[in-house]
Amino acid sequence: MAEEGKEGWFIYGFVARGTVVLAEYTEYTGNFPAIAAQCLQKLPSSNKLSTYACDGHTFIFLVHNGYAYCVVTKDSVVKNVSIAFLERLKEDFTKRYGGGKADTATAKSLNKEFGPVIKGHMQYIIDHAEEVEKLLKVKVQVSEVKNIMLENIDKTLERGEKLNELEAKASDLRNEAQGFKKQGTRIRKKMWLQNMKIKLVVLGILLFLVVIIWVSVCRGFDCTKQNS
Repeated sequence: MAEEGKEGWFIYGFVARGTVVLAEYTEYTGNFPAIAAQCLQKLPSSNKLSTYACDGHTFIFLVHNGYAYCVVTKDSVVKNVSIAFLERLKEDFTKRYGGGKADTATAKSLNKEFGPVIKGHMQYIIDHAEEVEKLLKVKVQVSEVKNIMLENIDKTLERGEKLNELEAKASDLRNEAQGFKKQGTRIRKKMWLQNMKIKLVVLGILLFLVVIIWVSVCRGFDCTKQNS
């Protein structure tokens, strides 16, 4: 990031409760406080980051738990650096006034004590711009890695669901195979019993025929003997 013009990065900053500006700081003259106030009226009540552009300047608002933190910068200032300033401002303000007099403070009543704090955070970001940028890059990389990990976890879970489906299907197939096997065993036993019954019937018939033939032969032999 270029050093040239660094002192003029931050034009104006404030902290507001709802639409009531509690503390502000600027070393410049212009209509940016009025424009920022107009933007403040349009901000969503939910926690959100909003950005507006006007006359070569960028107006960035960070809304958090009913409070709005604003910074006006040159268009050339990297947005992430401005966001880093707003995050520092929010953390410091919340630590000092969270659940305290800021909830009932009147317009500009915190100017004397918190206006210099706004200036101090602006100067810190300017003095540590390179460090802030490096830290932001690391955060982005960590966020990207986190997103990749979450995506991989989602895919793994999805694959796990598919594996569970396959396992369930395989279990069903195993159960069906076991059912077929048991059914086949029962059929084989039934067929074996039927075959045994048929064999026994056939054997009985054969034995009956043998007896009849034997009796007939015996009778024929007796008749022949008597005639002799």
